[in-house]
Amino acid sequence: MGYLLALDQGTTSSRAMVFDTDGQVRGVSQQEFAQHYPQPGWVEHDAHEILRTQFGCMRGALEAARIRPSEVLAIGLTNQRETTVLWDRATGQALAPAIVWQDRRTAGDCDRLREQGHADMIRRKTGLELDAYFSATKLAWLLREIPGARARANRGELAFGTIDTWLLWHLSAGELHVTDPGNAARTMLFDIHRQCWDDDLLAIFDIPRTLLPGIVDSVGVCGHSSAEAFGARVAIAGIGGDQQAATFGQACFDAGMAKNTYGTGCFMLMNTGAEAVESRNRLLTTIGWRRGGQTAYALEGSIFMGGALVQWLRDGLGLVRRASEIEALAASVPDTGGVVLVPAFTGLGAPYWDAYARGTLIGLTRGSSAAHIARAALEAIALQTVDLVEAMKRDGATPLLELRVDGGAAANNLLMQLQADLLGVPVVRPAMLETTALGAAYMAGLGAGVWRDTDALAAMWCEERRFEPALNEDHRAEMLARWHRAVERSRGWAQA
Repeated sequence: MGYLLALDQGTTSSRAMVFDTDGQVRGVSQQEFAQHYPQPGWVEHDAHEILRTQFGCMRGALEAARIRPSEVLAIGLTNQRETTVLWDRATGQALAPAIVWQDRRTAGDCDRLREQGHADMIRRKTGLELDAYFSATKLAWLLREIPGARARANRGELAFGTIDTWLLWHLSAGELHVTDPGNAARTMLFDIHRQCWDDDLLAIFDIPRTLLPGIVDSVGVCGHSSAEAFGARVAIAGIGGDQQAATFGQACFDAGMAKNTYGTGCFMLMNTGAEAVESRNRLLTTIGWRRGGQTAYALEGSIFMGGALVQWLRDGLGLVRRASEIEALAASVPDTGGVVLVPAFTGLGAPYWDAYARGTLIGLTRGSSAAHIARAALEAIALQTVDLVEAMKRDGATPLLELRVDGGAAANNLLMQLQADLLGVPVVRPAMLETTALGAAYMAGLGAGVWRDTDALAAMWCEERRFEPALNEDHRAEMLARWHRAVERSRGWAQA
């Protein structure tokens, strides 16, 4: 028997998981790492701390599974997306902290590009909104602000990558400078239709082509780990951004199937098959994965504050000591008592794309308690997802029959019931909630020939619990209307 190793590099922690060829977990290791907020709206990571924690977890997972590196059949990698690293090709040293996907420092740059009339072309080529969320303006900022960086980039001395590329470079001892189409599609520099780096986009953002990684299939062997970094030369056969990997791990292989991941943010992806559906409602058209040259596209809605909202209730307000306590606190009241929380702490994502929205807690009375705020927080996570589903419906996507869910907050039964009630469709939770890592393992195993096709993977997917909607339509409509009134009051708050 051989094993598959999934490296799962997230926004707040690094994780590695060992799976056997039946898709069962054999070893896990996880480490949190520091979040840095040097200025309001700025979010940074130490790229080398990411390396240390991820490689430490890699070794820890192998130890937990009691296996040697040589027993690993293939490695799959999944990563926080859009986070941007610039490094020296000769030394592998990052030139500056990684700029995290949540970072808003380049919102003004996006405004200027929008005023210059570039937004429509960017959306047409990339499927993305012109927003500071994506990598292009982050990379442009690094080139502009780091002394000598642009000249060095023009001489070919520097390399750019999202976190997958950064890890693969070091895992292969500098042999691999690559990314997959799904991660490339999140940079705002990649034409998702022609599937290549685009000269017009590079010119708009003033990015030298010499910085960019090569493009390889998401599923398939792209290279090998180095014996120095891993302990053996093992095939690297799967690459996927965290949301693409989670969709793969949820076995959403057919057009119309959708999943929502309740992680730091919430990310809903609907598989649209071989068609890149253009959104008219400010969703993102993106690439799910590419295998054997065949591309699966997706519609995506991105919510910036999901599980991070529960973390704020714990760390910022001190309402609970542990995030797991939030469900009991919220369940101690039958409703929010009219309290609405709009978690626009770093702006609003889809379908609003308002970088200047800010968090709003509204409807408070003398009777409002910590429990009401906790319940309003869970409702906010679910209500943001309803906005995404409604936008997909307006875009003409296949009607949603059920929503598959995963991520840490999907373990919250009250949240999942609220989600089913507010969506009006069943919410289905799988037996394996860590579908991001599972998806990376599936990609690697499929890419290395462990499994023949996606049917074999779909057969392993297993439902743990189904939440049926139980809210009458009038009450649902009332909650949605109140939510949208509150959202409007949060918008544009930080506008200069």
